[in-house]
Amino acid sequence: MMKKQNAIEVTNMTKAFKVHYDKPMTLKERLVSFRNDKVEYHTVLKDINVEIKKGETVALVGTNGSGKSTLLKLMTRIIYPNEGTVETKGKLTSLLELGAGFHDDFTGRENIYFNAAIFGLSRSEIDARINDIIEFSELGDFIDNPIRTYSSGMYMRLAFSVAINVDAEILLIDEILAVGDQHFQDKCIAKLEELRDSEKTIVIVSHSLEMIKKLCTRAIWIYKGEVRDDGCPNDVIDKYLEQVVLDHEKKISEVQIDKISCFLQVDSPKQGEKVNADYLVVHGWEASDVSPTEVKIVIGDRVYSANRRKRSDVMMTLQDGYGGASLNSQAGFDKKIKIKDLRDNCKVKIYVYYKNKVIAEETRNIEVVGE
Repeated sequence: MMKKQNAIEVTNMTKAFKVHYDKPMTLKERLVSFRNDKVEYHTVLKDINVEIKKGETVALVGTNGSGKSTLLKLMTRIIYPNEGTVETKGKLTSLLELGAGFHDDFTGRENIYFNAAIFGLSRSEIDARINDIIEFSELGDFIDNPIRTYSSGMYMRLAFSVAINVDAEILLIDEILAVGDQHFQDKCIAKLEELRDSEKTIVIVSHSLEMIKKLCTRAIWIYKGEVRDDGCPNDVIDKYLEQVVLDHEKKISEVQIDKISCFLQVDSPKQGEKVNADYLVVHGWEASDVSPTEVKIVIGDRVYSANRRKRSDVMMTLQDGYGGASLNSQAGFDKKIKIKDLRDNCKVKIYVYYKNKVIAEETRNIEVVGE
């Protein structure tokens, strides 16, 4: 049972989509293939709890793929949840996909009757409103052309004009206002402000954060399929943008690490070297196009951090090859390791790290002889 003051209630809702891999596509493949489809479930929304009161204008914010549009489709009951419930109270209309509910071979005028009938209007009710719909759309003589000849902006004009004239109590809009010229977008926003002030319930998905701040009384931030924050649009958007920056920096960092150029030279020990001394001395140099780097030496289960040294000879030799990049001035490294800590035969692994990721490595097999 929904609360009296609410227009939309989403309770403990989870939505996952089934994804098929290696599925036979043709009849021949189906006949000769004995393989089973590989099926995985991709969870888009997880344990969502949202209440939207009558008369609220609410924005769903988040990056592409976060689940915003899926949540709107669940509210319209185009799709259904795997777990939990999605309930609405009141007549609902939606603008989720450009041209949804239109027939390409019908004219704009015929599609008005067709689309408005889907929203529950009778023929006489549509007759009484069709002039207002056409006037708002600004399509002029194009209203009697087949809509397959329309541009995306003309589609949006017609769809929006119908949606705002069917007396819906709940209006759901998904990014459709991003299509069309600035004049008509401004006209649509002004109409939405009028609907908001008349206490219609509006839920909108948009990447236009300034429009959200101007139009909406509340924002819900969805991050990786979960509600991360819910409240004042200014506050929610600030937190959302902070996370966008963090995610972007992480992504850029990962991309850059994959492209880092690093040369590692191990001068000692040599491959297969027999060590007869109190200490094993590991030394060499590395040259990379990032800084600072860290050199670690791993022998068995022991990890040693190498000391760094200036190697002006390396810098002078390789500067031209690295195009003047900011090389690590302490290119050299060394480490003395007690022989008694080592086994008779062991592997010496040398790693160069940047931001806790390995960007170069070398291995030397050695043999410890004598006492």
